[in-house]
Amino acid sequence: MSAQELIIEPSRFREALGHFASGITVITSQLDGEPLGFTCQSFYSVSMSPPLVSFSVMSRSASYPKIRQTGRFAVNILSGDQVAISDQFARRGADKWHGVEWATSPLGNPLIGGSLHWLDCEIQAEHVAGDHLIVIGEVKALSRQQGPVSQPLLYFKGQYCSLGASTD
Repeated sequence: MSAQELIIEPSRFREALGHFASGITVITSQLDGEPLGFTCQSFYSVSMSPPLVSFSVMSRSASYPKIRQTGRFAVNILSGDQVAISDQFARRGADKWHGVEWATSPLGNPLIGGSLHWLDCEIQAEHVAGDHLIVIGEVKALSRQQGPVSQPLLYFKGQYCSLGASTD
């Protein structure tokens, strides 16, 4: 194998990873009364005992340094009808919270109304990984939103999609 064959083109890498379906979350926190948040699809469980989760965020994120200052965050797992929320929190420089209904978690993090589930976490570790940071949090509280169970918001091959079957 030649050295040229070992070079992974960013566009091909992005395409390959696009074939992995993922759920969509919004990571939130609150600093000095200011709600913070960003859309995140790189979220996963790490450990059952203790209960640990992780997400990845771009190193140049404008929101994450403020979240780091708080030492805590909430993971809002979005429902299938929250495409607009996902898009709104993915924008830079916009008022991400305009028109968003939210409540405060036990740790003081914003919980987005209509989400499927939320996890309230304290930051345990942070690791540099290329152009991203891997953040690990210990889950201190969690709850399913009240109301009927709905479909999750999924992302696959560069677009939002839904499950073919009901989750009931």
